[in-house]
Amino acid sequence: MSKFSFGKYLLPLYTALALLFLLIPIAYTFVFSFNDSVKSNIVWRGFTLDNWTTVCRAQGVCESFVNSIIVGVTATLLATAIGTAMAIALVRYRFKFRSGTNLLLFLPMATPEIVMGAGLAAQFLSFGTQKGLGTIIIAHTLFCLSFVVVTVKARVASLDPALEEAGRDLYGSPAQVFWRITFPLLLPGIMAAALLSFALSFDDFIITYFNSGSVYTFPKYVYITAARGIPAQANVIASAVFIFAILLVVTTQVASSRKAKKLAQPIS
Repeated sequence: MSKFSFGKYLLPLYTALALLFLLIPIAYTFVFSFNDSVKSNIVWRGFTLDNWTTVCRAQGVCESFVNSIIVGVTATLLATAIGTAMAIALVRYRFKFRSGTNLLLFLPMATPEIVMGAGLAAQFLSFGTQKGLGTIIIAHTLFCLSFVVVTVKARVASLDPALEEAGRDLYGSPAQVFWRITFPLLLPGIMAAALLSFALSFDDFIITYFNSGSVYTFPKYVYITAARGIPAQANVIASAVFIFAILLVVTTQVASSRKAKKLAQPIS
């Protein structure tokens, strides 16, 4: 007879409880997106599909969501372009203060967001800059820049220089070598950095709150309306974003699995 081992079931039990703890708020958000609420969305009042068909009925919810998309996309494009160039420069070139630059890049990642948000707000105030969509984009770009550099930098360091040397030996110009060899090899790292940057920007509240002025993003809208119960339409958008993210991950995993199986098949 085998002895009962409590340790054998401890880790699966802990994992199940952790997943349950994480999924409860998501389940609450999804369920209450169907709540037949009027002013408050705290108490369940009945099932309805109207919230999904009239998402923009709640004042400000669609406007704040669009603002978050605009800020996220713009900040991601800027941070990815600048961060990729910085990553290549830090890996491939030797220049003065290179070590100091590497150190400074980690500071925004290690510093609490409230410090960065308050610091940027003070700078905008000193320059007399009117807070709005533009200041949010600048703040998010600076916040995401470090994450992009660190992610792309790891990809640049893993590249084999012999591939680029082969391109130059075949009389390729520097531009041709970069766009036909270097950039395609860097693309997975760049895409990973861009997705991380967009997720950080779309989800950010603290830096946004300090630098947004009267402009609302979706996280800020949710925070302001949470006192009286987040509108069911906001729950609809949150649920739709979560479902979209799950479908994107599943699609990517399935495509990667099929590609791996295809490459593993013997060539006839």
